[in-house]
Amino acid sequence: MGEGAADLRQRKKQNCTETDKMAPDERNKENSNLGRSPKYVLFQRFAKLFFGCVAAVTSGMMYAVYLSTYHERKFWFSSRQELEREITFQGDSAIYYSFYKELLKAPSFERGVYELTHNNKTVSLRTLNAVQQMTLYPELIASVLYQASGSEEVIEPMYFYIGIVFGLQGIYMAALFVTSWVMSGTWLAGMLTVAWFIINRTDTTRIDYSIPLRENWALPYFACQVAALTGYLKNNINSSAERFCYLLVSASTYTFMMMWEYSHYLLFVQAVSLFLLDSFALVQTDKVHEVYKIYLFSLFLGYLLQFENPALLVSPLLSLVAALMLSKCLQMNMKKDTFISRMLKIMYFYLVFTLTVTMNFLLKTFIPHKENEHVLNFLEVKFGLNTTKNFTVNWLLCQESLQMPSQDFFLRLTQSSLLPFYVLVLTICLSSVTQVIFRRIRGEPLKEKITFDGQIGERPEIAYHVIHTLLMGSLAMMLEGMKYLWTPHVCMLAAFGVCSPELWMTLFKWLRLKAVHPVLLALILSMAVPSIIGFSLWKEYFPRIMAELSELQELYDSDTVELMMWIKRQAPVAAVFAGSPQLMGVIKLCTGWTVTSLPLYNDYNLLQRNENIYQMYSKRSAEDIYKILTSYKATYLIIEDSICNEVGPVKGCRVKDLLDIANGHVVCDEGDSYAYSKYGRFCHEIKMNYSPYVNYFTRVYWNRSYFVYKINTVISFQS
Repeated sequence: MGEGAADLRQRKKQNCTETDKMAPDERNKENSNLGRSPKYVLFQRFAKLFFGCVAAVTSGMMYAVYLSTYHERKFWFSSRQELEREITFQGDSAIYYSFYKELLKAPSFERGVYELTHNNKTVSLRTLNAVQQMTLYPELIASVLYQASGSEEVIEPMYFYIGIVFGLQGIYMAALFVTSWVMSGTWLAGMLTVAWFIINRTDTTRIDYSIPLRENWALPYFACQVAALTGYLKNNINSSAERFCYLLVSASTYTFMMMWEYSHYLLFVQAVSLFLLDSFALVQTDKVHEVYKIYLFSLFLGYLLQFENPALLVSPLLSLVAALMLSKCLQMNMKKDTFISRMLKIMYFYLVFTLTVTMNFLLKTFIPHKENEHVLNFLEVKFGLNTTKNFTVNWLLCQESLQMPSQDFFLRLTQSSLLPFYVLVLTICLSSVTQVIFRRIRGEPLKEKITFDGQIGERPEIAYHVIHTLLMGSLAMMLEGMKYLWTPHVCMLAAFGVCSPELWMTLFKWLRLKAVHPVLLALILSMAVPSIIGFSLWKEYFPRIMAELSELQELYDSDTVELMMWIKRQAPVAAVFAGSPQLMGVIKLCTGWTVTSLPLYNDYNLLQRNENIYQMYSKRSAEDIYKILTSYKATYLIIEDSICNEVGPVKGCRVKDLLDIANGHVVCDEGDSYAYSKYGRFCHEIKMNYSPYVNYFTRVYWNRSYFVYKINTVISFQS
């Protein structure tokens, strides 16, 4: 007994000695924290919040100014005439802006909306609900703001339109800043996110190429939704902040859905992330179900305000959310610890998958909708399940945005140091989340309060972003166009990781670091590493960015300007033009004349039109082309020399190659492919001005790039 008591006293003495040997600075810091008044703590939090918000807003404003300056330097916008400015909008961007012009020219807003919803002046022989089919809600909002704010006498319509888009990009940047700030606890992460985003602008945004794209209007709202969702999923959030985040998630989700026809697919990926988060008990179930309700509310409200758009009702998002809520109801109504309840837990994934597929099938069966068969065919061919000679499918396969990302993409991300740090952060977070999942499987409950203990995977918002970036990354590895959705998330996640002391603590806990106090080292690295990265990025890329802004780029398409001027001066008002969809979009914007096709790819009928009009570049007879064009009431035909004499980098992806394959004009001989037909290529033959081509078509204008032919109404076969 005496020896045991002596040992106990000795251990107590050792513990007291170890306590005394603890860093006195830490104990003094702890005592000083306890001694601080509530007013001082409140002031400290307010100051941190204030300066962080100022930094976020400043970053967004500076990015918007940067985009505006770069755009001016690239196109010499202020020194151009209106027609020359409009030509900078290409393809589908031209169509979107043309409807904005029509709204401003209408005698009233109501009349303008009516003309857009009953539009028969854009595409020949078709009446379009352009607002629904082309998601023109951004143009409706822009026109209302322009007229209601009295900006007619202050700023030109085009500058107002572009300014709104650039302003939204500033909000986009500020939202990414706030997301990384909320996750890491320091707005230094937001600054690093902004730096990586701008440096990798080629892979983070398409604002440089097409300003009016739907994604440029929609993604800022999605970034706000992700920022609000990040705060909403946090465990240690007060009720007022939670309510604010919930309202912001609701508003931004609905707005995002109204701005982009493909938004529900992106929300479907997010819903899958939340489903996995809830299935592994990584988040409070009630919060996830509140987000599901937001999805349902946004879908049904969007369905009503988008002229009862059936695409929202047959979307996979609605089927998944309905299946998840139904599965949860079945689990809740079952008695706990029964055989059936245990089986439901085991088969939960299978149950949700089966219900989702079944509900989607039933909805598509009973709800009339336009099935995108060409999309299904594209996916079959893309993944090697089928082969086809269809022009539309093969044309989609040849689009750069629908191919796998190139090696240059990964090289650019590596050179800017983004990819290496992203892989490091993702590896640590994914490993920690995996550990937490195994603990949940063993029955360990969800922590209500997260402590600074080196378990970053315990935080629900971190787990959500890990799952979300994995899903988005998987899609980006298959379709290069998805990189514009994934790379901004990569910037945000990598910046959060290197600036988060908790992430470094998680790493040191695994390494069992004892030489240096891990908390102190984590705090040092969370400040030192981003500072070093920021300094190296500033030294290497800041001169390049300033050189971009100071360099004047001469981008002037004189041939297109001359063509538009000729059409406005010489073509009759009732003229209908036929040509490539991209050129038709520019003609519609610059002249207002009716066209036969549009560069839109979500309507199968328009895609079929595009294929038929493209036949002017195939090896078919003059009579065949004449019949096709007159069936669409075309009066003028425009041949583009760039398509007719195209020398593409990939043989088989040129328009004329795809047409030869679809028309069966390709002959294979000893492994080589040759285009063969008894007729010459129409776009070449028509330039020769001999019969029978001159009988059907009369050349009325030409320059270096374009040849315009009037389609004869009275055919003469005299040679």
